Amino acid sequence: MMEDCIFCKLANGEFPTNSIYEDDLFNVILDVGPATKGHALILPKEHAENLFDLPEETASAAMILAKKLGKRIVDRLGADGLNVVQNNGEAAGQTVKHFHLHLIPRYKNDGQNILWDPTSPSPEELKEIKDKLV
Repeated sequence: MMEDCIFCKLANGEFPTNSIYEDDLFNVILDVGPATKGHALILPKEHAENLFDLPEETASAAMILAKKLGKRIVDRLGADGLNVVQNNGEAAGQTVKHFHLHLIPRYKNDGQNILWDPTSPSPEELKEIKDKLV
């Protein structure tokens, strides 16, 4: 745990939260500035700045938990879908340097847009990128 990390403090119970799940690895809390009704954050209790710093076992457990709680949120709140969002780095929208997953229930006409404008790379550009990544 990092002493100056607000999410470490929230995950480890130093501040009151609306926790919907807790185990040895995670605390899952309702977001205080939710995108939609039921928006929750999966917070590891151990500090990792982002996905790249997160131990593989914790990353795996986070996705299993996202599946379990995402289904519960959708079923119990009557959501029409679910976004699972995770940002790494400021350019990607990360505002708190503590790995976390957003579980964002989606409702028809909820006014939220978690989308992007598709680009149109040429087949040559795609091949060049592929060659760099394989």
